[in-house]
Amino acid sequence: MTAGTEAVLAAAARLEHASATGLACGPLTDLIGGTDIEAAYQVQRIVTEHRLAAGARLIGRKIGLTSAAVQSQVGVDRPDFGVLFDDMRYEDGDEVPYGRLLQPQAEAEVAFLLRHDLTDAAGLSAVRDAVELAFPAVEIVDSRIADWKIGITDTVADNASSGVFVIGGRGRSLDAFAPVDSVMTMLRDDEVVSSGTGRDCLGDPLNALGWLAATAIEFGSPLRAGDLVLSGALGPMVPVLPGDVFEVTIEPLGTITARFSDKGE
Repeated sequence: MTAGTEAVLAAAARLEHASATGLACGPLTDLIGGTDIEAAYQVQRIVTEHRLAAGARLIGRKIGLTSAAVQSQVGVDRPDFGVLFDDMRYEDGDEVPYGRLLQPQAEAEVAFLLRHDLTDAAGLSAVRDAVELAFPAVEIVDSRIADWKIGITDTVADNASSGVFVIGGRGRSLDAFAPVDSVMTMLRDDEVVSSGTGRDCLGDPLNALGWLAATAIEFGSPLRAGDLVLSGALGPMVPVLPGDVFEVTIEPLGTITARFSDKGE
């Protein structure tokens, strides 16, 4: 049974209040239930529309919950997607203001820049051909739900638990490497805190991109040329503390650094 309009609007308002106040809220299951994916995406769309009306600009999408390790960490068993706004993007080495985040965690992934629209449910080769360049990226996932006590409807409604992201490098054509062969290492204070490969992202980051392309078509908002897509974690996510510095290498794409200010900045 799909949640009603009043419940969907109330769930959106709860998430927006958490964002505005910096105070995490309770789960949304009392409003939209724990299995109503359609209602959860309706909540996400409402929050997105409000942000766009306030002047934000869409620059792409993110795929969440592609890694078995991350699914295990949050207790969810399927991927989801959210949108990327322009003010979520930071460049390699930028300092991310910790104060804009609630309960951040970092995960490393391959980012794709699209050169073609993906308006048809196509095979892996067509998905690959749609990619102009690939980049190393660090997504800082975040949740408006207190203590990360989320189910699938919570994370879907909450823009796939998005926060901000850091991207860098000059980009590499897929003619030069296969994303499935990527090898990721994340360091904090010279200690390895996460690692993985392209196979840890739905078997291949291009599989994740193909899933997103098909799902976006189902939802009536196909991927377009110029979209940036964060394809999903290559390894476990790591809690971020004020002042942290992460160095992430995704071979052969290169190394980028994600820096965080002290708390409150």
